[in-house]
Amino acid sequence: MAPVIQVSQIYYPESDGKPMGETDDHREAMVRHIELLQDYYAGQKVYVTGDLLLYYVQGNPRKFVVPDAFVAKGLTQRRRRTYKIWVEGKAPDVVIETTSRKTRKKDTQEKPKLYEQLGIKEYFLFDPHQEYLDPPLQGYRLSSAGYRRIDSDPGGELTSVELGLRLSIADDNLQFHRVDTGERLLTRAERAEWERAARQLEAEARKREAEARQREAEARQLEAEARQREMEARLAAEAEVARLRAELARLRPPET
Repeated sequence: MAPVIQVSQIYYPESDGKPMGETDDHREAMVRHIELLQDYYAGQKVYVTGDLLLYYVQGNPRKFVVPDAFVAKGLTQRRRRTYKIWVEGKAPDVVIETTSRKTRKKDTQEKPKLYEQLGIKEYFLFDPHQEYLDPPLQGYRLSSAGYRRIDSDPGGELTSVELGLRLSIADDNLQFHRVDTGERLLTRAERAEWERAARQLEAEARKREAEARQREAEARQLEAEARQREMEARLAAEAEVARLRAELARLRPPET
């Protein structure tokens, strides 16, 4: 039998009949987070998506929410039209919301209540404009007493236990660093640029190595030529000495 998740009477249609368009910054940030996490979990049994209708009450199509990005462990990464908790057998493990002026109230008041009831283990909020949240990066972890604020380190980073990543803001973007290696997750564009730069550096290194080998070969050639000239000079000197001795012997008066 499919699990039944009891949710209090939170009526949470995303639109409420109002236009729900977002800014370029909001959309690009959301897409960026999904891409980074999809690549991070590539080849693993983890479903990463976002901006997808998430239904949480079976038989009630009005009970849905649309997280900007979410991660559900143990599920195959395949295309889905919607996410139904009673079909998948679980709620997402982590949700990341990109907050804007229009979504601030829902992100900070309504969604945390719902996500807490759904059992979403970690919930992060990111304000790309750094105008609507203070601090602009916030995180919450589910405990037996409900959501508890995740303390940031002195640099403002938050650690996600569920993701094994540290989250921080740099260059106006939400950045993800692996806890185990410290490596920053790169977007596909960043990775392509890094690979291009690496190939260029490798080509330059090979060129310098070839030039060094050429200089070494030229130096060996010059050394060999110098040794040849030295040997020729020595042989010429020995020949001259022999000639002079022969000349002296010829000029010496015969013994009587």
